[in-house]
Amino acid sequence: MKNQQLTKGLILGLLISIMACGPNEQQEQAKEEQAAPAATFVANPQAVPEQDVPTLPIGSAAPDFNLPGVDGKFYSLSDFAEAQALVIFFTCNHCPTAQAYEDRMIAVAADYKAKGVATVAISPNSPLGLLYEELGYSDLNDDYDDMIIRSDYKGYNFPYLYDGDDEAVSLQYGPAVTPHAFLFDKDRKLQYVGRLDGSEKPGTANAEDLRAAIDAVLAGKTPTEQVTKTFGCSTKWGWKTAYKKKVEEEWAKKEVSLEAIDVDEIKTLLQNKDSEKLRLINVWATWCGPCVIEYPDFITLQRMYGARDFEFISLSADKIAQKDKALKFLTSKNSAVSNYIFAGDDIYQMVEAVDKEWSAALPYTILIEPGGKIIYQKQGEADFLELKRLIVEHPMMGRYF
Repeated sequence: MKNQQLTKGLILGLLISIMACGPNEQQEQAKEEQAAPAATFVANPQAVPEQDVPTLPIGSAAPDFNLPGVDGKFYSLSDFAEAQALVIFFTCNHCPTAQAYEDRMIAVAADYKAKGVATVAISPNSPLGLLYEELGYSDLNDDYDDMIIRSDYKGYNFPYLYDGDDEAVSLQYGPAVTPHAFLFDKDRKLQYVGRLDGSEKPGTANAEDLRAAIDAVLAGKTPTEQVTKTFGCSTKWGWKTAYKKKVEEEWAKKEVSLEAIDVDEIKTLLQNKDSEKLRLINVWATWCGPCVIEYPDFITLQRMYGARDFEFISLSADKIAQKDKALKFLTSKNSAVSNYIFAGDDIYQMVEAVDKEWSAALPYTILIEPGGKIIYQKQGEADFLELKRLIVEHPMMGRYF
């Protein structure tokens, strides 16, 4: 009897709680539950044995997968079972060609959704095989966290899945480059594989090759052309680590020097009339905690964009008597760039030469176009995502060719 009374009491309490919430609150609770990620995924890229990777032949069944998306959910083929056709894009964050085709991928997904076509993107790249020097056309690398950022920034209207831990799925499909499109019919047999279209530059084409193949499949026909060559960045397989190690060792061996500089020379640096590059200057000091913490990120920027119209220059605000200490720090961070230290005794002369509006708080960062136009300046720690976007999206640079 007591158990029955307790059960009735619990049920009555639950009903009262639900009624108290009201329909709007109930709907909001349901939305929150639906929006919550199914699981928290933590990426763990692993080395992969080197092997031949053939591209999936026409007529093959789509290999199944269970991969995490940028929304925190896991996806498999069964999630697209009702679709009349399935398009899988193998793409990534960093590749200039992949970025050049992003808007066309988004347009294909939007235009064919009502026709029963499902679209999904998979990043096949292992973060282990990607060099900083390969990121010159991007603000991001190809790890899972950066995929979330890219999807949000571009407004992807399709699931974006990560296969960078062991590349087990990508090895079955065999994407040669990014982007590489795979089109499957209702029975999930491969009917088209290759490029979206034959013109990389945005605005010059509209994924005509892929659209023609989709239209044929929806009409129950075989695409006229089922295999096309596709241009882009080679897939970064998990065995491409030896070259990365070699490049890291070469960078670590580069000579690091520190040159004294006076007020007039600082003004010349800020005018940036002696180069045809975007010039990023960071003023730092060995005694400044935030300075030494963020400093390696500036070296990363140099490695990413240094082969293009960009240069990073460091300016130490340490006293000239502490030059050896500053050089020791720079050497420990492999700062193989143009490094300067103020030679004067009056630090406020340096501050005025850099920026008359600067409060003199460290660190201080400034990005300057040729001719002296300032396009970024920050007192305090730099926002590196904002900074990278400003650099790569500047007219002198750009995300694609």
